[in-house]
Amino acid sequence: MIYLATQTLNGLFSAALLFLIASGLTLVFGVMRIVNIAHGSFYMLGAYVASTIVARSRSLLLGALSAVLAVAAAGFLVQSLLLRRFAGKPLAQMMLTMGVALVCRDLVFVIWGGDPFTLPYPPALRGSIDVAGVVFPSYRLFVIAVAAGVGILLWFLNEKTLIGAKLRAAVDDPEMAGGTGINVARLSACVFAAGAGLAAFGGVMGGPILGGYTGIDFELLPLAFVVVIIGGMGSLKGALIGSVIVGLIDNFGKALVPELSYFTLFAPMVIMLAVKPTGLYGRA
Repeated sequence: MIYLATQTLNGLFSAALLFLIASGLTLVFGVMRIVNIAHGSFYMLGAYVASTIVARSRSLLLGALSAVLAVAAAGFLVQSLLLRRFAGKPLAQMMLTMGVALVCRDLVFVIWGGDPFTLPYPPALRGSIDVAGVVFPSYRLFVIAVAAGVGILLWFLNEKTLIGAKLRAAVDDPEMAGGTGINVARLSACVFAAGAGLAAFGGVMGGPILGGYTGIDFELLPLAFVVVIIGGMGSLKGALIGSVIVGLIDNFGKALVPELSYFTLFAPMVIMLAVKPTGLYGRA
């Protein structure tokens, strides 16, 4: 029973990180219909920027804020200067994001080198919590709580605010939204920046455990795509449910049948594509 509880909590921790990445990915696709191959690079950049700030300030909070703002600004520039030129051309946009991902990897290698690193734990979260014999690291519980808070905030912004109303209008009918005075181009750039910032935030949250290194971008990107395919492209609710499903399956698969871990991870995605190609909550 203790083993089951521990592995479930580990799966929820993985789900929390995946949700921070996949929520930004699904937001970008929902508004702009861009399959963003560079999304994993934003995660990697967030971890590296945070490492630089934390090394000087000794504050993970300051590192997180700096990483989110810096990477969000980079995402805004990528959309405004590059992707906007290929509006309505999804294949060209996808290939462009692939190029951005490769450039980001080379820039990271040139600026920070190829040595892996880990971010320091916050001093207050370095221990573990023991509940009914289940011992679990405090920081992992903190990440789960933070991801839940981010999910609630995104739901509130999308469902209860004017920004969310404009966002839904741009998703349903961009031309009509533009006709009512909504600056769809600027909204798209802000959404792309927000998606990049969420990925960077995920990089900071995962930094003390997963660390950072050149190559982590393309290791995490397939997991994020599995999440959005299962949950449904463009659906925040789908990103949440998909993250929990993938996080638990991936963790239990590696723990119980490590030699079949890739099968247990990607088999649900294949089944979903065969049964319901739009995902659990996606729309055609």
